[in-house]
Amino acid sequence: MSALSRRQFITRTSLGAGALTFGVPAIVRGRNLNGQIAIGCIGVGGKGSSDTDDSAKCGGQIVALCDVDSRFLAKKAEKYPEAKKFADYRKMFDEIGSSIDAVTISGPDHMHGLAAMTAMGLGKHIYCQKPLTQTVFEARELRRIAAEKKVATQMGNQGSAADGLRRAVEVIQAGVIGNPKELHVWSNRPIWPQGINRPAGSSPVPDYLNWDLWLGVAAQRPYVEGVYHDFKWRGWSDFGTGALGDMACHTVNMPFRALKLGYPNVVECEMASRLYGESYPLTSRIRFEFPEREGLPPLKFWWYDGNPGADFKPLRPYPNIVKDVVTITGSMPESGCLVIGEKGAVFSPDDYGSQFLIQLHGEKGFSNAGDHEAVKAVPVTIPRSPGHNQEWFDMMKNGTPAYSNFEISAYLTEIILLGCIAQRVGEGVRMEWDGPGMKSPNCPEAEKFVKRANRTGW
Repeated sequence: MSALSRRQFITRTSLGAGALTFGVPAIVRGRNLNGQIAIGCIGVGGKGSSDTDDSAKCGGQIVALCDVDSRFLAKKAEKYPEAKKFADYRKMFDEIGSSIDAVTISGPDHMHGLAAMTAMGLGKHIYCQKPLTQTVFEARELRRIAAEKKVATQMGNQGSAADGLRRAVEVIQAGVIGNPKELHVWSNRPIWPQGINRPAGSSPVPDYLNWDLWLGVAAQRPYVEGVYHDFKWRGWSDFGTGALGDMACHTVNMPFRALKLGYPNVVECEMASRLYGESYPLTSRIRFEFPEREGLPPLKFWWYDGNPGADFKPLRPYPNIVKDVVTITGSMPESGCLVIGEKGAVFSPDDYGSQFLIQLHGEKGFSNAGDHEAVKAVPVTIPRSPGHNQEWFDMMKNGTPAYSNFEISAYLTEIILLGCIAQRVGEGVRMEWDGPGMKSPNCPEAEKFVKRANRTGW
């Protein structure tokens, strides 16, 4: 960990936003802090639409809009008519880069890393949607460049700002449930097509879409109507990161911090539906093994994905593990996070960790954490958020670190992407992992998934 020591990482994930102050970012230091921060927005459809609007609500001036789909671009330009329009973010930086202070990045996963590297290389502050990158190498690079350039950063996992998530971190780290032993997280994703072969043939590229720019760093392939753009790219390994990339940055966010997870030393896709070469499986169960860390014992983490509404039964924790969860909720929740400790358990029933329940040994079932006497005794140690996007603006203005700044969120992203690598090397392959070295000592097949060979020109 070149840019962040292990101890610094633990301190920052434990104490949270406001506990430490980074150097005031270079661009803002020389500005009138009462003036507006000029924002360029890369990807303005879907989540990018709200990311653009949220930046404006925080006081940013939207000076540039960029999207490869002219429909999304035109619609957003109606709200920000003064902003310059671009299809290619590289041209945006070439033409008006000196007028841009900060950038939002909200396109498909495969374009996050290079766009963020380019922008930070120019000294721009970055708000980037989750998952932060599509590859482990890109995540490591973003963490390095952010520290080198001293720019303000934030990943778009908005649950980080919830009081409930921060309270769960405080409670678990205070030892209320004792030393953690196991972690189980399950998701109702995918809700898009995957577990399929690439379709044959091609379709005419619609006049509103620049297909070459949409492909970007990915290898050339023909456009097929309704298969990739605009939401169905998530299940394809060239463009997305499957269920893990879509939701684990949310659902694993709280336990990642609370359990001080660090790098795993083993990752294995224990079970999966049929594996395809170019898309992620319909359902899978992945085991991450974490060694002793900062006085905490070794821990195993199981991730389960699969859509309960599909025509098959998705993989989930064994019934004996979640029996008390089912009792309190009435049925198996579609998604959840269960932390099992020596003295009890914490269960979060929503994707963002905004609420949690607790059960200590000897208690009949889970109860609302806010009403539990053991929870009431735990002091508040993590500052509460002014808002997820506002944290980024505060970091730009005064250096107060955002809770999901890249020093933290890039680390979380790396761990999550190891699950994607495990899916791709195959079911039942016990992949040992050297975190600092970004390699598997026993599984050379993993190497080709750590770093992508970008298409010529990118």
